[in-house]
Amino acid sequence: MLIDPPAWHAHGRAWSHLVSDTDLAELHAFASELGIPRRAFEGDHYDIPEERYAAVVAAGALEVSGRELLRSLTSAGLRMQKRLGDKGIARQLAVPLMSGAVADVDLFASSRPMDERRVFAAMVFLRDAAGDLAVVHSDRRQEWGSPGGWRVGSESVRDNAVREVSEETGIDLRTDDLRPCGYERFRPVSGTPFVPSGRDILQAYVATVPLRRPSLSAQLDDTTDRRWVTPSEYGALCGHLFWWPLAQRALELD
Repeated sequence: MLIDPPAWHAHGRAWSHLVSDTDLAELHAFASELGIPRRAFEGDHYDIPEERYAAVVAAGALEVSGRELLRSLTSAGLRMQKRLGDKGIARQLAVPLMSGAVADVDLFASSRPMDERRVFAAMVFLRDAAGDLAVVHSDRRQEWGSPGGWRVGSESVRDNAVREVSEETGIDLRTDDLRPCGYERFRPVSGTPFVPSGRDILQAYVATVPLRRPSLSAQLDDTTDRRWVTPSEYGALCGHLFWWPLAQRALELD
């Protein structure tokens, strides 16, 4: 474990960065033992307030400069590059995709949409007036998930999201109903590339319909079922999927 001095100022205090130069599992285990909350994780490091610095060092973290910490993180292949203000949530390694490819996927929380030129697909966390969630069962993937899919032709990302929700649930949204909540960034590591060059982002949105469990229907046959579920049922259906940490953050689920 490596930690740099508390020299980053925010929220009225100074902060350090705690990283592993080996793997993220080791980092999470170390943080958990010290009672550092998972919400302090920023994709490749934990933010440590200055008052906890000495305790983290006493527990075994090695004190290094900020420059050395960054160099070690990069050398280990664990650095998660992101836009200023975006929050790294998780890095999911070796995710198998339906195309046969395997990709590492970085998950980010962000209220700002990504550059459309990089986006190949969209997904919508769709809620009703009571906070229940719409899920659809994909025939191709043989799993439950939130409505979404690939962009078609020259449509905008928001139009992509609205169309997928309509096709898979029968719910007609306006583009203004969509609130950006984060994105998934894919980096293929093996197999045939599954997206056009330069398109590596799946944009995620949250949307709420002003009714309690409106009826759901499908326009196409690429989904075999659809239903409204409670947040706990949503977790039971989707909690094992690689994108689940993004859903948890976007929907503030336990």
